[in-house]
Amino acid sequence: MLGLPVALAACSSAGRRAAPELRVDPYYQSIYGSVVDNGNRIPAVDLRRVDPRFWRQEVDYAGSEAPGTIVVDTPSRFLYLVQAGGRAMRYGVGVGREEALQFRGTATIGRKAVWPRWTPTQNMIRREPERYRPYADGLPGGITNPLGARALYLYRNGRDTLFRIHGTTEPYTIGTNVSSGCIRLMNQDIIDLHSRVPSGTRVIVRQ
Repeated sequence: MLGLPVALAACSSAGRRAAPELRVDPYYQSIYGSVVDNGNRIPAVDLRRVDPRFWRQEVDYAGSEAPGTIVVDTPSRFLYLVQAGGRAMRYGVGVGREEALQFRGTATIGRKAVWPRWTPTQNMIRREPERYRPYADGLPGGITNPLGARALYLYRNGRDTLFRIHGTTEPYTIGTNVSSGCIRLMNQDIIDLHSRVPSGTRVIVRQ
């Protein structure tokens, strides 16, 4: 690790202490900074709005899964990419209130996409027709697309489960339940995860 994610600092004047100020480690300012990716400019993440627990970091991992496995711990809002030597790369995630909570068990990444096209599900259209019906035919990939910069499509027995691990246009929702969608990461994090895992990667989703 390149240092703790944040430090709290305060100054005093005439015996009074100011409110703590959040100082972000330059390492995290760098990895969550603005970036141009395939012609799309991803804004910097305002890390003051995301709990530091959910920033990307390498952690100890005691599970028995083989290195290279993705483990999604839905209740804790963490995604782990298991590494060798009892370590894992941990990412904070946001969880959809319905779609993400209906999926559990094991799958594989059947397809990967860069700036994927998004089409709302029929359940989403039924639930919020005014919001989602205009996009029933799909929305091309781009900075306003709800799937964000990357998507990992989960398959079982060669069939699409309709469950995705993807980016988001709302990084401040990481660590929370959101109105719809599957498992979402900050765009900078889904780009990193996408680059580390091939198609065929085993994924375990725990509820």
